[in-house]
Amino acid sequence: MTFELPPLPYDKSALEPHMSARTFEFHYGKHHQAYVTNLNNLVKDTPLATKSLEEIVKSVAGDAAKAGIFNNAAQVWNHTFFWNSMKPNGGGKPSGAVGRKIDEDLGGYDKFAEAFAQAGATQFGSGWAWLVLDGGKLKVVKTANADLPLAHGQTALLTVDVWEHAYYLDYQNRRPDFIQTYLKNLVNWDFANANLAKA
Repeated sequence: MTFELPPLPYDKSALEPHMSARTFEFHYGKHHQAYVTNLNNLVKDTPLATKSLEEIVKSVAGDAAKAGIFNNAAQVWNHTFFWNSMKPNGGGKPSGAVGRKIDEDLGGYDKFAEAFAQAGATQFGSGWAWLVLDGGKLKVVKTANADLPLAHGQTALLTVDVWEHAYYLDYQNRRPDFIQTYLKNLVNWDFANANLAKA
C-alpha cells in the first residue's frame, strides 16, 4: 500500500489565533508530507510495504538497522494523532470517562495539567508529551524525537508536539506558553474519550 498524507480534521485556519494557518502550511504541508514521502520510499519493494502504519512501527521499533523506517513511520503516526488531539474551541477540563480517570489516577485535572505541561516543557530537544493508558492506569509520559507510546505497549489518548517546528512560527522560543495554550484552547477531549473507549 502507498501511504498518503491524511486530510486535516479541520481547516488550516480553524485553530487561529492559537495555531496559525502558516504553521499548518509548514508543519502539515511540509514536515508531515516529508515523513509520508520518506516512508513510502523506504518501504517500497520490501515486505513492510503491505503492512499498516501500526504494524510497521511495532515491527521495527528498537531495530537500529531500521531506525530510518521507524522514525518516518512513527512521525506519520504521531502527527496524524496530534492533529486529532486538537479541535476548534477545545481545551479546558475534560468530561466523560477520561475526566473521571484523570481524577482517579492523576489526582484531578489541575495535577494532570501541571504534569503534562512539565513533561512537554522539560523534554530536552525534540519530542512529545502524552496522556497514555498503561496497565489500566492513566499516566503522563514524554518521548524523544519520533518515539511513541505504541512502541512501549501503551495506548495514547492525547499528545502535544514539542518539536520546535510545532510552535516556533507562532510562539518563537516560548514552548511553555504554547503548551498552556494547547491545554486551555485546543485539546480535543472527545478524541481522548474515544481512544479510551477503544482501549
